[in-house]
Amino acid sequence: MANILSILIFLPILFSIPILFFKKDNVKLIKGYALGISLITFVLSVALYFSFNAGSGEYQFVQKMPWVKIINSYYYLGVDGISLLLILLTTLIFPISIIASFNPIKIRIKEYYFLLLLLEGALIGVFTSLDLVLFYVFWEFILIPMYFLIGIWGGEERIYATVKFFLYTMFGSVLLLIGIIWTGLLVQPFAGVFTLDIVQIATFTTYIPLDKQIILFCLFTLGFLIKVPLFPFHTWLPDAHVQAPTAGSVILAALLLKMGTYGLIRFSLGLFPVAFIKLTPVIAVLAVIGIIYGALLSIVQKDMKKLVAYSSVSHMGFIVIGIFALTNESMQGSVIQMINHGLSTGALFLFVGMIYERRHTKLIAEFGGLRKVMPVFAALFLVVSLSSIGLPGLNGFIGEFLILLGAFNSVNLGTGWYTIVSATAVIFSAVYLLWLYQRVMLGPIEKEENKVLKDITKAELATIIPLLIFIVWIGVYPNTFLRVSEMSVKKVLLNLDNTKIQMMKSIETKPKEPEKN
Repeated sequence: MANILSILIFLPILFSIPILFFKKDNVKLIKGYALGISLITFVLSVALYFSFNAGSGEYQFVQKMPWVKIINSYYYLGVDGISLLLILLTTLIFPISIIASFNPIKIRIKEYYFLLLLLEGALIGVFTSLDLVLFYVFWEFILIPMYFLIGIWGGEERIYATVKFFLYTMFGSVLLLIGIIWTGLLVQPFAGVFTLDIVQIATFTTYIPLDKQIILFCLFTLGFLIKVPLFPFHTWLPDAHVQAPTAGSVILAALLLKMGTYGLIRFSLGLFPVAFIKLTPVIAVLAVIGIIYGALLSIVQKDMKKLVAYSSVSHMGFIVIGIFALTNESMQGSVIQMINHGLSTGALFLFVGMIYERRHTKLIAEFGGLRKVMPVFAALFLVVSLSSIGLPGLNGFIGEFLILLGAFNSVNLGTGWYTIVSATAVIFSAVYLLWLYQRVMLGPIEKEENKVLKDITKAELATIIPLLIFIVWIGVYPNTFLRVSEMSVKKVLLNLDNTKIQMMKSIETKPKEPEKN
């Protein structure tokens, strides 16, 4: 277990390489091998969960060794309760995505599963890195497999969507890189060395002048908000979702968007808490606009995939509000809602992919009355839709309730109006998802092509059932997962309080920078 994090990262990365040497006509072996590696990774992540001490808010399973000595960068890994939940979500989503790809992917099969495994390892690396350069390497590495997954196996306008996705993300990454370098330089006089260790940096950022903290916060946070994506940085998301293959859409919604919200907690809040508080009104306004804007755009969509994509803009804005509320309830709600969104929206994209495989269209107007020929599919689709709406007893309710409760009582937000306006998104989500269900599943079957559609298959059930289990599990007994992140969230908020006290003291006792020769 001492090396479990390295194993989780490099098992899918290293074992993806043999796929390239398989014979391309041996499709069953390629699929089975990729699925086997992802399942082993999932089992190891479950072992990590049971070995994790939920009573401690500290980083666990820490590995630290010199990496790039010239810049004092370390191969530094560790997990707390927040990152552990995201690792579990990652290792659950990838076997499901691989199974969902068995039928739709017909070309360059070796390369496709090779890229999926690379992507899995890189994502786990993002959620475990405690060194800024190591984090940045994994953050950027994710671009490569995702670029090709959309660009090769995507829809008709895949090149446009891929380039747009790449440019937006690269712009955010450049800002992030500038912020990383400048942070290390500003902390160096106080730490004695140029350091990229986020635990060490967090102890010295209080000595950085507030105006520079705010600039650093903006550099980091803009990179994360583009990935979330928060309004007005969201325009790349619908194009990428619509053009991506089904598995690509699932991974993008369930995991890649969470990189942004994870970054807000771990780096924007962890390293620059005072600037975080100062700029809360700006981010909160953007989040509320994104919540309403995304929901309203979802209502008017004609394409099912675009509807689900814009719903993600709305839901992710909800998570951002919870983070910036800075209360224990709202932070816990945001963390569990990251998991909930991954499960529910991932399942919705799977359902859209199943329909697309049967009809080769995603237009809502092309359907109607599918409940008569696909009763099991319709029943499961309804459960997932209700979970996304936030029906009590299903996972979405827990996250939304905690966020609204914590945000309403938030001192940092300063007013309950953010919460009141955000809560209207719950009504809007019921409008667009239930209206989608009505138009697609209910009513008469008017098109002949829909009369012969087959109900959900066993292979498709294998992708949906695991998600449904967790959708119900979190809704009925959320403490299984909330207790994992509880102490880590409390530690983040405790560090925030301590930093504010230190900041007040440092105004009078700020150490002088050593004179330069």
